[in-house]
Amino acid sequence: QVQLQESGPGLVKPSQTLSLTCTVSGGSITTYDYHWSWIRQPPGKGLEWMGAIGYSGSTYTSPALKSRTSISRDTSKNQFTLQLSSVTPEDTAVYYCARSAGFIATPVEKLYDYWGQGTQVTVSS
Repeated sequence: QVQLQESGPGLVKPSQTLSLTCTVSGGSITTYDYHWSWIRQPPGKGLEWMGAIGYSGSTYTSPALKSRTSISRDTSKNQFTLQLSSVTPEDTAVYYCARSAGFIATPVEKLYDYWGQGTQVTVSS
């Protein structure tokens, strides 16, 4: 059973960089064809796909967030990380990590077979 767990600060100040880590257990992030995404849901809004890192280490980011988003991984810890710079209150959301078979750039829930429970991030001074 694959499990994903997000971790990171619950409160970030405007203009700072948000850093979140997803720790994966029960499966390797380097297993062929799996891609690992970051998806968020602002209050009262739908899911937004932010970016992903593939089994080979290739990274993909949403054009809307590309200038502020960085995704990396630590294979020794079986973790992947999201960094979002220059945050504003509009970045307040529940942030999820999720796994898909193959690369997809959409937040459609049924296309992902495993999700983390989500972590609330609030951007406020």
